[in-house]
Amino acid sequence: MYRGIMCILPDHEILSCIQNGILNISDFYDGSLTPNGYDLRIAEISIPDSELKASEGKVRIPPKTMFYVSTIENVELPNYISAQLWLRTSWIRKGILAGLGKVDAGFKGTLTFMGYNTSNNEIELSISDRFVQIVFETLHSPALISYEKRSGNYQGQRGITLSPVLDKVQR
Repeated sequence: MYRGIMCILPDHEILSCIQNGILNISDFYDGSLTPNGYDLRIAEISIPDSELKASEGKVRIPPKTMFYVSTIENVELPNYISAQLWLRTSWIRKGILAGLGKVDAGFKGTLTFMGYNTSNNEIELSISDRFVQIVFETLHSPALISYEKRSGNYQGQRGITLSPVLDKVQR
């Protein structure tokens, strides 16, 4: 699969990578595949400074409130594929902003995102809602040291994870 040119993987290449064991998305759902990515679904929702942590049903996010979500899908990337994360525009249009980042080559685990309801209204989130699109991209060349070996602080995380999974940095 590796071509030596950085590019975004289209739908058919994502499927090919999964079928060939190059890329893994657990609990893959056909309805989440997009022309150039995959929509990750909500497994868990938590609102800091409250007792709320839900893994089923619906959650109402109060106005001007920060929250966290984790993904249903466990993602496993090889050392030559990284990913960008983008909040789905349907949530942006409702007033949600999210803290997103890059998924490093070699990462394995579920993903945790911070969201913020900027609106003056409650916004309802449901478990299994499509929340963030992950866009896979091949690196120009394989990473010399993958995420797992460089830091791996969140390697293998499950559920909403706010602190590093590992006590020691692996190098």
